[in-house]
Amino acid sequence: MDNQRPVVVIVDDHDLFAQGLALLLSTRAGDRFSVGGLTTHVEEASALVDSCQADLAIVDLAMPPLGGSAAIRQIKLRFPNTKVLALSGSDDLELAENALRAGADGYLQKSADPDVLVAPLMTVAAGFRVLDQNLFETLLAASRKPPEWLFEGLSSQDLRLWTFVARGMETGDIARRMLVSERTAKRMLAALLNKIGAANRIEAAGLAGKYGLLDNATPDADGDSENGIR
Repeated sequence: MDNQRPVVVIVDDHDLFAQGLALLLSTRAGDRFSVGGLTTHVEEASALVDSCQADLAIVDLAMPPLGGSAAIRQIKLRFPNTKVLALSGSDDLELAENALRAGADGYLQKSADPDVLVAPLMTVAAGFRVLDQNLFETLLAASRKPPEWLFEGLSSQDLRLWTFVARGMETGDIARRMLVSERTAKRMLAALLNKIGAANRIEAAGLAGKYGLLDNATPDADGDSENGIR
């Protein structure tokens, strides 16, 4: 580091943007960052990090021919302690997700006001992750999406039963709602736990919460909820 300031390098195939960003950081945040250099070529990214002893790399994702994710992967492979902030000029969230899988510590769209880049850079340099809100919401939604195999073998009755379990109903209440005996209800519960791979009711309820089982619930005839997922 230069006077304890994190050294930043910029990897972007648009030379004017790279120079403009370097100028911005030098003039608006020169007391917090030292711009070590820039390159417009993916294959030069890790060498630039090495020559500048960079603490942080800003990498554009849409860089031909290999793409910015390749640069991120190279940097993280050789210099795992170097932080990487990925930038994208498009709203291609798959591209952003690939960058995170390659090792990026943060992601922002280029449409963001350049003046607001300083705070995210400081955050990434401090060891925290920064994500564009749209990407964060997309990834969060994806994490709540149940795997297809989980629901392939479940009937509407299974889903209704799982909903009751998620709501913490006792076996007797479940039996009454399902119009079966408690013995049958216990057998149905055991079969359900086996189908969804849950060890017990608590785990089944946890899975229901993770996958938003109650989010689209609709009232049934007794005022309870019957799930509409699938």
